Amino acid sequence: MGITTAYMVPHPPFIIPEIGRGEDKKIQATIDAYEEIARRVGQDRPDTIVLISPHQTMYADYFHISPGEAASGDFRQFGAGQVRLEADYDTDFTELLCQFAVGENLRAGTLGEREKRLDHGTMVPLYFINRHWTNYRLVRVGLSGLSFAEHYRLGQYIQRTAEVLGRRTVLIGSGDLSHRLREDGPYGYREEGPKYDRKIMEVMGKGTFSKLLEFSEAFCEKAGECGHRSFIILAGALDGYQVCGECLSYEGPFGVGYGICAYKICDRDSNRKFLEQYEEKERIRLQELRAKEDAYVKLARSTIETYVRTGKIMEVPEGLCPKLYDRRAGVFVSLKKGGSLRGCIGTIEAVQPFVAAEIIQNAVSACSKDPRFSPVEADELEQLTISVDVLGETEKIYDLEELDVKRYGVIVTRGFRRGLLLPNLDGVDTVEEQIAIAKQKAGIGAHEDAELERFEVVRHF
Repeated sequence: MGITTAYMVPHPPFIIPEIGRGEDKKIQATIDAYEEIARRVGQDRPDTIVLISPHQTMYADYFHISPGEAASGDFRQFGAGQVRLEADYDTDFTELLCQFAVGENLRAGTLGEREKRLDHGTMVPLYFINRHWTNYRLVRVGLSGLSFAEHYRLGQYIQRTAEVLGRRTVLIGSGDLSHRLREDGPYGYREEGPKYDRKIMEVMGKGTFSKLLEFSEAFCEKAGECGHRSFIILAGALDGYQVCGECLSYEGPFGVGYGICAYKICDRDSNRKFLEQYEEKERIRLQELRAKEDAYVKLARSTIETYVRTGKIMEVPEGLCPKLYDRRAGVFVSLKKGGSLRGCIGTIEAVQPFVAAEIIQNAVSACSKDPRFSPVEADELEQLTISVDVLGETEKIYDLEELDVKRYGVIVTRGFRRGLLLPNLDGVDTVEEQIAIAKQKAGIGAHEDAELERFEVVRHF
């Protein structure tokens, strides 16, 4: 016994009749597909439903799994407070899942709950399911800012938990697709929107889950997707099994994509261990990149490895490239893991006597003092990609036409508030976006005036 079926579903609240009030008829195919999967869940009679929702508590470096005995919620924020749902939690499942995750150094658990009430990403699927089956206990899982691979791992532990406990389990991956399908949609139109929806429906419809790990995070962000990480956890929960996949519906009439797919678990299949395959490809890719690293990046890597393993800051070594000793400059050290940012700290102007010392200082800070992330641990070192940006001189500018998002970084200043954004970053395509992000980092309001400076960098890989 374990996971028997899994479903990819959207969560538009207006498919609830009390909310849609007739508008729901415009996506009747989605409603019909929802009714079908609810009927199937009723036939399956699961002991446990594991539901993954993007709208549950979310942290950058931690998966939140809802604690407690039970929870309830309603649709009051959508004008239908009378529609209320309650669910008892499967506490044994939650406890064992957390044990597996912690035992394998995956940051997941029941700490940090910010909102006990059920979210709409959970309630919309349960609204339909509860009409056909209510004798289940719920496990409610949130997403994180961790890499796609870490989401897949969490899915693997969900599978293991269901099998160890002998629970007859149904898994629901809740998530809308792109929110950028039309100009009159909630986030306007971007070409990545419909492109994402075509790709994700092909992947999910065929069950070719290995390709989920190959989507770039920048592409997903530009597409304005909601559920990609939910779908990866679903894929991880089906790891090593042959699945019979079926696409039940796809619609996007309001500028948001809604897709529904169903999966029935078949025999074990060692060829479908997609995370192992992905990690082997990544291992080879990272080895090749590491062999090509220049002196700047090698110094940063050596600094990070020394600090993480010993807690000591290395001395500036002898025999480096002369350019590392004979000039002063601001330096940024950036770390990525699995395509996701893992730390980035730097100095706009030099504070050390030469570039090598600047790299060492900022490499230590990037791996241990970036407030957005927990400190890098030793078992992550082989998975890191590192870049070093050496900043050129800054110059004030007075017209946005003097900026080029690929060539120049930007510094915004208002009083004592100052923010910087490097050039040529994934997902930042316009000068306006570049300035907006720099202002946000500085705590400067979007509509507040700010002085602008530009600079060029030499990026070392």
